[in-house]
Formats: sequence, structure tokens, C-alpha cells
Amino acid sequence: MINILIIEDEAPARRKLKRFLEELNEPLNILAEMTTIEEAVIFLKETTNIDLIFCDIELQDGNAFDIFKQVTVSSPIIFTTAYSQFLMDAFEANGIEYLLKPFSIERFMKAWDKFKRLRNFTEKENLIKKVSAFIDAQNFKPKEFKKRLSINAAKGMYFLDILEIVYFEAQAATVTAYDNNGKKHLLTQPTLKELEELIDPKVFFRINRSEMINKEYIERVERASKNVVAIKMKGYQQLLATSQSSTASFREWVEE
Repeated sequence: MINILIIEDEAPARRKLKRFLEELNEPLNILAEMTTIEEAVIFLKETTNIDLIFCDIELQDGNAFDIFKQVTVSSPIIFTTAYSQFLMDAFEANGIEYLLKPFSIERFMKAWDKFKRLRNFTEKENLIKKVSAFIDAQNFKPKEFKKRLSINAAKGMYFLDILEIVYFEAQAATVTAYDNNGKKHLLTQPTLKELEELIDPKVFFRINRSEMINKEYIERVERASKNVVAIKMKGYQQLLATSQSSTASFREWVEE
């Protein structure tokens, strides 16, 4: 439904305009017919669901541009007037077309078609903005990571807090978690890749194909060779080593 406001003080001009609108055979709703500046200002201050305004320029109580000095209007306006000198003012006041009286149905249709093109463009633009906003909201929505892992045991199941894990080690088709008490836990996740999707990359980093460490438990880092560093984890004697391909990324991650 297209909601229309008519601001026109001449009854014959209003009847002609409504006759042209009826010939469009489109779902239209004429919200109101105003004849003065005062009426139009009051109506526009209270009504926002206007899709298009048809507005004469010379009204009973003055120039129609005084309306738009008193109230901000976002609706497109098709100005109808017998005077051509207001052309520039019309386009500065949200005007999209300027119909010089007496105008024909053909000239009216050109103005209407322009309104429909602008309306379709605006609707598409608004839809794109909404879709973009939705995508942005999804992209910037903080991802929730696992806070604990479930561990299968002989007598059932128990849970291990992620932040208590010093590092993970993958062997064959199994992944073992080593906690801050020196205990080992066999996980249900069969690969480090699967595990990486579940835990916070700011906390854990995969230093090579088989090991992933917790930043909070790094005790020291030593140079092992030109492109490899050795890492001492708190509570564990053996050193863990980065792969040559991961060393540079590790250095950046550990300093974040």
C-alpha cells in the first residue's frame, strides 16, 4: 500500500489528481487532503507513514515551501504548480518531480514512474543495509568457546576445566590433555584440528602437528635452532618444540 498526502487548495486540481491516481490501478491510500500551510504542518508533525506527497506551491495562506521550513519531511514530493520559477526550490525541498499545470496524464505518468523507480531503489537499498547489518552483527558476535571438556572414565564421565590444561598432545587417533597437576586425560576429540574449533585461539596455540599449548603455562622460551624454539611448560620437564612453519606465528601469538 502506497500512502499519499495531497496538499492542494484548488478543488478541481484535487479531483484531477485523484482521477489520475485511480487510473494507476495500484494499491493506494490517500491519507489526507490539505489546503493550507497550517493544516499541512500539523499533519506532517503527527504523521510519518507517508510514501509520497503531491504538493501545490501557491496555497491560500502562502508559499508551500514554508511548510518544509517548519517540519522535516523525508517523503519524496511531486510539486504541482502553474509557475515555473519555483523549480530549483522544489528540488531543494525533497522534490523528485515538478508538474506544471495544466499537466496531462502522460506527464503525470512519467512523474509516477520516476517515483516508483526511486521507491524500488530505496527498498532494495534498505534491504541491502539490513542484510549487511545482520551479517556484520553475526561476524562481530563474540564466538563462545568451550569452558570445559568431558572425559570418559571407567565409571562414567567427568569434566576438565579448559584453563587447567597445560597442553594437548595428539598421537595416532587420540588426543591427550596434560593438566596443571601433572595428570593425563584421554579426550573424546580424535584430532587437534577438531579441538582447535572448540577452544580460544588467544589462549591455545598449535606449535606443531601434534602439540597445542596454553599461553598461561609457558615458563620460558629458548632458541633450539635457526627457525625453531623450545618451550618449557610449568610443571613439566620435557621441552616442546615449534615446527619451522609455526615459529613466526608463535612469536606473534605469545606476545599478544
